[in-house]
Formats: sequence, structure tokens, C-alpha cells
Amino acid sequence: MADPKGFIKYGRKEGGYRPVAERVDDYGEVEQTLNVADRTLQASRCMDCGIPFCHWACPVGSKIPEWQDAVYKGEWKLASDILHSTNSFPEFTGRICPNPCEKSCVLAIHEEAVTIRENECSVVERAFEEGYIEPRIPAHRTGKKVAVVGSGPAGLSVADLLNQAGHSVTVFERDDAVGGLLRYGIPDFKLNKKVIDRRVAIFEKEGIQFKTNVSVGETVKGEELAKEYDAVVLTIGAMQPRDLLVEGRDLDGVHFAMDFLKQQNKVNRGEVFTNGDRLLATGKNVLVIGGGDTGSDCVGTSNRQKASSVTQIEILPKPPQKRAEGNPWPYWPTTLKTSTSHAEGCERKWSLNTKRFIGENGKLKQVELVEVEWTRGDNGQWQMSEKPETAYIMDAELVLLSMGFVSPVHEGLVKEFGLDLDARGNIKVDAQYQTSKANVFAAGDASNGASLVVTAIAKGREAAKSVHEFLTKE
Repeated sequence: MADPKGFIKYGRKEGGYRPVAERVDDYGEVEQTLNVADRTLQASRCMDCGIPFCHWACPVGSKIPEWQDAVYKGEWKLASDILHSTNSFPEFTGRICPNPCEKSCVLAIHEEAVTIRENECSVVERAFEEGYIEPRIPAHRTGKKVAVVGSGPAGLSVADLLNQAGHSVTVFERDDAVGGLLRYGIPDFKLNKKVIDRRVAIFEKEGIQFKTNVSVGETVKGEELAKEYDAVVLTIGAMQPRDLLVEGRDLDGVHFAMDFLKQQNKVNRGEVFTNGDRLLATGKNVLVIGGGDTGSDCVGTSNRQKASSVTQIEILPKPPQKRAEGNPWPYWPTTLKTSTSHAEGCERKWSLNTKRFIGENGKLKQVELVEVEWTRGDNGQWQMSEKPETAYIMDAELVLLSMGFVSPVHEGLVKEFGLDLDARGNIKVDAQYQTSKANVFAAGDASNGASLVVTAIAKGREAAKSVHEFLTKE
């Protein structure tokens, strides 16, 4: 235990964020960091609980009390080693994870949880600065070849563990750069892409091969990979967005959120869009439909593009500020979340449904909304109904659909392999992450459904162990 009285002597202290007036003019990371002395004191607040609920809540099972103790003692290499024992990318989760660990921290009962996520990021950055994180070249090769399709967090986790086990791993990515959702789905102001490049460079030195601009199922057939490689792992994500099929959906100005975010990240990388292909919020009234993290990212990006106004709506009721009676600690709190993007300027509304999009000459001009209420039916399930005479029209020249993802894209690879799907349209796998096709596995959002980055990492690691057993069973 770091300091038996640390949680009594010191309050929770966060790194905070760059000033709004400064950060809305660039795409640099908004979060700031504490100095080493303050960070050490924050680590001392960990009580090393007899039952570490933080560890229980973490999808990758991070050994949080152990590495917090190492931070307090100044043993940064040990802290880094403990972190990496369960997580291939603590530099990612230390920046963008919604920290379910902190929500389950015993100190969270009094809303003073240990700053676990920030401490994690500090550990891995210190480890990089001190040179503790270096390429680990496998001592031997098994002669087995594995193809990983998709280079998001799940795919990179699979590649990391299988490569360390001595198998020869090739990662195929349809985009022009490695990272998947991390690269093009998360804004630079939350995750600087140099962080991804740094880790990929290490993987390349360790022997992992990356092939970008390769769309498996199109430019390369999946059957070719299945024949050439001993195992194929599909980590293609759940990238089929939920659509809103109402009148006016085809108007110019109604776009999926991911198209908007991906394009801005590509622009930040230096790509130029011409011929009217550029999606811009500049000078427009922007409506973001969907109240999740992706919607929040659209708010922050719209603010940086200097939108005239930004409104975010959600069809569900407004969450409570504090835990509801049926939502006790240590479970995930279903409470109102206000992000850094919201703090930069955004009007938020709840219990609203979109009736139709209104335009002129093919271009979006307005949106009709209506208030809804939620009640429980006779079967106990929630039912939505429109409130009479509550419909109204608002001006909007840009609508961003951010209502989540329903499944992996079925066109192409999934259909080519003829894979079995579950009731939600995800790739169906067994307990060993194997699909209905021999030597083809699936992991991450592709089989689990759209979820957190940290969950994708965890599923990727679990799948890698099963693939290793499959390759070495004889």
C-alpha cells in the first residue's frame, strides 16, 4: 500500500484542460498533465482495497493497486511493466478511456476517486521518456503465419500477442494509415496520432508487417488469405452506422458523424479535399443527432471549424446528475456526462425525435423535431410516444448522424466467407473466438458489438490466446 493515509491527507487533483479560448483554435490535445510531485501524491491515495473493484471494472483487468504503489515509490519501470502485463496500449487508454475503473473506485462513493486514468498515462509517457519501452524481438519463430484484418485496438492487440508468441503476423488495413478507429474515428484533440505512430514503429521493429490501402474482400480476396495463412483474425470493427430514414435524408448536408470526423483527421494529416467534397461546419448551424461520445467529438470538431451554432440532441431523457436509486456503486453510473467539447459551446437537448429534414434545391435548410416521452408498457419495456403539439422547426445547414453502430459491414469479406451472424448482426464466434469458417477468428467490435476501446483491446488479447492454442495444438 502506497500511503495508508494518503486518501485522507490528499484530495483528488486532476491535470485539467487547456483554456477554451486557446484550444478551439487548434487540434492539439486538450488535456494537461500534473507534475511528478503531484502525480506521486495522487498515486498515494490508492488504498489497496481488499477487494479492488477498480480491477474488477477494468475490461483488461489492470492491476491498478500494484502499479499505483510503484508510482508512489518512484519505480516507474515497474509500474510500466505491470501496466503492460494486461494492456498492450496504456498510452491509448490513458488518454481516451472513460475509466470504468474510477467509477468503481471505493473513493468514488464520495466522488473522490483516484485519478487512475491520468496516472496511467503519466506512467507510460514517463516510461517512453526514460527508454523503458523498447522493441522486444521474439527469440524464435514458430513458422506459423497469421493474417489480422483491421488495425484498430483489437487488431493491434491480436498482432502484439501473437507476434510475441513467435508467429509471423501481417496486419491488413484498408485505410492509408494504421490505427483504425484510433486513427480516424477519434479527433486529434483527444488522441494525438503521433502516439499511434510511436507504438506502430515499435511493432514494426518487433517483426509485425503492416499493409495499408488493402481492402480484404475487395482488392484481396479473403479466401486467398485463408489459404496463404494458418489463421485469419477479423478485427474489422462495427462500422455499419445506424441510419435515420426520414423524409429529406438524401439532402446535401445530412452526413454520418464518422465521415465528418474521419475527413477532418485526414485533413490534419495533410490530405486535401476538392470538388465540393469537404465537409465543413464553418458558418453553419450544426445539429448533432445522438448524445454519445462520437456526438461529443462532432461538437468539438464543429467548434474548431467555427460553426455558427452547435446543438446536440438525444432521443432519450436527460440523465440525472447523480446516481439513481437503482444504479448503485460500483456499477457504471448512468449519469449526465459533460465533455470538454460541450464546455467549448453547445446547446444540449433531450427527449427529441427527428421528424424530417427540410431543404431547398437539394440542400438542407431546416429540421423538424418533436418532443417525446418514455413510459413502461404492460410488459415492463420502455415505450416512446410523441407529445402532441410539440413539433417545431429549427434552422440547420449541417446535420451529423451520431446514433451509434449496428454491426460490422457485411458487404465484402463477411459475405465472401459466408460467416454466421448473431441476432444483432455481429460475426458469431464460439468461446475460442472461432467463426463458422475453419481457421478464421473474429474479435473486438466485429464480434462483440460496438463498445469501448479498452474492451476491444481486452477481446483482442483473449482472441490472441485462443489463436495461439489453435496454431500450437498439434
